[in-house]
Amino acid sequence: MILLKPSTLTQWLDKTATQTSLIAPRKVDGILLYRPVRGSQEIVWDYVRPVLSAKEFFFPATDRLLTMEKQGHTIRLHETVPDSYQVLFGVRPCDARGIAAQDALFIESEPPDANYASRRAKSVIVTMACEQMGETCFCNRTGSGPEDPTGSDILLKRTDNGYEVQVLTQAGLRLAQKGWGLAEAEVTPSEYQAVPSELPPLEAWPPQFNDEYWANMSERCLSCRVCAYVCPTCRCFDVRDEPLPSENGTQQFERIRCWDSCAGTSYRKIAGGHNPRAEKGQRLRNRFFCKFYYYPEQYGPSACTGCGRCIDSCPVNIDITEVMSHVLAGTAG
Repeated sequence: MILLKPSTLTQWLDKTATQTSLIAPRKVDGILLYRPVRGSQEIVWDYVRPVLSAKEFFFPATDRLLTMEKQGHTIRLHETVPDSYQVLFGVRPCDARGIAAQDALFIESEPPDANYASRRAKSVIVTMACEQMGETCFCNRTGSGPEDPTGSDILLKRTDNGYEVQVLTQAGLRLAQKGWGLAEAEVTPSEYQAVPSELPPLEAWPPQFNDEYWANMSERCLSCRVCAYVCPTCRCFDVRDEPLPSENGTQQFERIRCWDSCAGTSYRKIAGGHNPRAEKGQRLRNRFFCKFYYYPEQYGPSACTGCGRCIDSCPVNIDITEVMSHVLAGTAG
């Protein structure tokens, strides 16, 4: 076991914050979020999980894809691929696993997304194992758990004498050896033994596509989309062009990508006004089918990490674990 002293860790955090973008759990107006910090003194060390996931540092809520410049009949396009380095510290395992799930779409599927891939390549994720699960956490039902190393470069586990270090990638190895002075560190394969998943199997979903359950549950849904915005894996987006301030006869625009959600009333509306998912029940059904059937069928991992944020945030108490139980019950029947 490699042990990291707390004093070494805080010194490194303070130094890193002066050299690059350091993201860590921090209170903002009383709300715990992953945010840039100026040193270890701003970091919250005892927490269950931040209100929002860490996905926004790879897939921002609003992301500029390119700029356009038009002068006369000449049009120039300028890509705006990010190239800055960032360190994410204190990430919870459910959020690191969510990033790994998004990797399957944005990097491992062709064509890779340039913005996402650049941020991912220039990031180090230091995950902090959970010492306890929150009231609405259910990662242990998704085949994961409080010490799951998936998606992490380094996993830290707090002990009485410091932090146990598990190095999982070459990026993590460079940090451990050069940043923390742990010369004996080496990349070790994960020996994490996940508990059996309680997720409904893929074959359980298609037979329940026309179940009245979706319409009944949607009667209380507000289509507010908060469930998607707090989720570590939701990745639907809208793309639009917006004008920029221009001068000297040159017109300038930016193409931006913004978070969207399948729960939104106009999400699937097409030219001419037709909406193939006009009913709330259809949209709500799609959310759960996407997480547990469409995404794993197309890309591999489940699109749910069991973080429980959607349960906490839903103003009408729609509970994703109740949906899982309903589908499983249908399988048993």
